[in-house]
Amino acid sequence: MNSPLLNVMSAAAIKAGKGLIRDFGEVDHLQVSRKGPANFVTESDKRTEKLLQRELAKARPDYGFLLEEGGEVAGKDSVHRWIIDPLDGTTNFIHAIPYFCISIGLEKCEQGKSEIIAAVIFDPIHNELFSAEKGKGAFLNSRRLAVSTRPTLADAMLITGTPRPLPQGPDVFSLFKALAQSGGTVRDFGAAALDLANVAAGRIDACWLPLIQPWDIAAGLLLVREAGGTVTELGGQQANTYSSGVLAGNPAIHSAMSSLLSKVV
Repeated sequence: MNSPLLNVMSAAAIKAGKGLIRDFGEVDHLQVSRKGPANFVTESDKRTEKLLQRELAKARPDYGFLLEEGGEVAGKDSVHRWIIDPLDGTTNFIHAIPYFCISIGLEKCEQGKSEIIAAVIFDPIHNELFSAEKGKGAFLNSRRLAVSTRPTLADAMLITGTPRPLPQGPDVFSLFKALAQSGGTVRDFGAAALDLANVAAGRIDACWLPLIQPWDIAAGLLLVREAGGTVTELGGQQANTYSSGVLAGNPAIHSAMSSLLSKVV
């Protein structure tokens, strides 16, 4: 049984997901138009965010928000706020590729310490609802999740994200090359929140996400940790919602990737 808090979050995500599915069908038709689907998707993104904000505010009217599109919205409750990505995987959505999601994390901030205490990631195309509360485990629909147990890079499915524009400094493809040479399978699926959810589900063994935003990882970090995974910054420090880059995976693969990271990035 979900807690009242997760019920509120799940209901909002599922309701918003129906609109995304409808809009996704329209995007497929817009591929052939002169204007293309980009403007349409921007409006879909905004509509979804407003719906999520409205539904969550009904249940917790005093909580604040950190929104990808709308920025910060202060609440009367200075301790709690929702961190929302209404459409993670926008580029996939624009190209009618069915790998995108809604991400909602609930942040609790006291005495200068921020933590995510509840998380929902919803993949509307596959009707998969990932959820977690701190200390209570992670779930996919009603099934408890655990990260994979694959022990070696050679057997692993590894995911990265390619920031745009490419940053100055270390070559962001250095680790990609090193991992491919180790025998691991390396992919870039284009939706960080859903990547993290799939790490929690044991489908992906680890993911490396440079130059990331809080709304991309807030919910996913809690899911991975509650599923038994390890999450750090790229330099090995403990990761949090405001880390600029994260490495998440099962403990064995995370350790192996950390060793490679220290050598090539």
